[in-house]
Amino acid sequence: MKQERLNRKLIYQGKIIGVYQDTIKLPDGKVVEYDFIKHNGAAAVVPVTEEGKILMVRQDRNAVNRETLEIPAGKRDGKEDPAVCVQRELEEETGYRCEKLEHLITLDSWVAFCDERIDVYVATRLVSSRQHLDEDEFIDVEEWEMEQLEEMIFSGKIRDAKTIAGLMAYKAKYLQK
Repeated sequence: MKQERLNRKLIYQGKIIGVYQDTIKLPDGKVVEYDFIKHNGAAAVVPVTEEGKILMVRQDRNAVNRETLEIPAGKRDGKEDPAVCVQRELEEETGYRCEKLEHLITLDSWVAFCDERIDVYVATRLVSSRQHLDEDEFIDVEEWEMEQLEEMIFSGKIRDAKTIAGLMAYKAKYLQK
């Protein structure tokens, strides 16, 4: 049995998201309304230095009202290829480009109410460039050992879902022997 969307109404269009009200007919025939958030998608990257350290970005996040430590990431522009997006975001946020980029995982961030898809990559053979932040970005770049990051994940200091998924997938694929 499958639900059927009867209607989708745009309630609000912002710079990053569109908020919709969906009218859904459930398999039992009941009609309900759901909130839905439309997002163009994003890309994120686990940048690994020659020494095996991971570049992380520290910034204040309005939504959670605190400073976070995250892997670099950003929203896709329209139907932009995620690999192009992540290369742009890597250089903008960290001041590094990469000579090798490999897809790691794809995440659906919040399937209950949002269609945001995040493609996560691993960047190696980093080349120093220059950081060029958006006018509303204030980001510090830090190098961390994977063991330190894992400890911060399990102690609750790192709670960002894309960061946790990206780091743990990187560890499982590249560091497990």
